Amino acid sequence: MTAYFVAQIRIDDPAEYQRYLDACDPVFARFNGEYLAVDPSPTVLEGAWPYTRSVLIRFPSEADLLAWYNSPDYREIVVHRLAGAKCDSILLHGRDG
Repeated sequence: MTAYFVAQIRIDDPAEYQRYLDACDPVFARFNGEYLAVDPSPTVLEGAWPYTRSVLIRFPSEADLLAWYNSPDYREIVVHRLAGAKCDSILLHGRDG
């Protein structure tokens, strides 16, 4: 079943967050994910949106998503994202078939 990583991000320290961006693509490329959207200013239809970036990534399965997210290489760089930004992220299960 397809799995989606959804992140809502409010960047507080652009330099620290950039350290994450500089390292994330080579790590991400080793897994089966696909960036579907990276949007610095999504259109808010309802509610408050205190974020400066939204990210949507598709993986073939929950196992693929978790392999990426829990990998030692990603764990090493995610500290920069978490130090540079307030992040709310979730795993969504797709409605395959």
